[in-house]
Amino acid sequence: MKIIPTSIPDVLILEPTVFGDDRGFFFESFNQAWFEGAVGRKVHFVQGNHSRSVRNVLRGLHYQIKQPQGKLVRVVHGEVFDVAVDIRKSSPTFGKWVGEILSAENKKQLWMPEGFAHGYVVLSNSADFLYKTTDYWAPQHERCIIWNDLDLAIDWHTAEKPMLSVKDQQGKFLIHAEVFQ
Repeated sequence: MKIIPTSIPDVLILEPTVFGDDRGFFFESFNQAWFEGAVGRKVHFVQGNHSRSVRNVLRGLHYQIKQPQGKLVRVVHGEVFDVAVDIRKSSPTFGKWVGEILSAENKKQLWMPEGFAHGYVVLSNSADFLYKTTDYWAPQHERCIIWNDLDLAIDWHTAEKPMLSVKDQQGKFLIHAEVFQ
């Protein structure tokens, strides 16, 4: 597994070593000891989620203000543009974002620790998105930052208008959102 740093030091891209031939491929998608060594701390995942979406569905930018979740995300079918936004007020990268194309083909994963808002848009006809979280889903603590916040200026890698849930349409601008200290 190769670690690729991003412009936000706490967010990492993990690229597996893939062994393949004309029969198919094999790779180790997760190893607890290796992962903790890569991120430099103990991490305990408590929940695994699987989401399927069609082209131009944009989910996010989600976070939980209490019971914050670190997330390790990957795509097993299709392709998405995945985004992590630093919403830790005390961080030197507060309000900055990083994004990466994740796909079944490139097999990359993105790690974002607690304190980040997360979202993605589907670039292929459909995509299956898997992620592990460090805390349980707590809908009463869930918050959303609007996907097109001009202060964030996220390049979502799509020219088409995204399909959004009602919740995501009602996201707040970062300037008005609850954030982490």
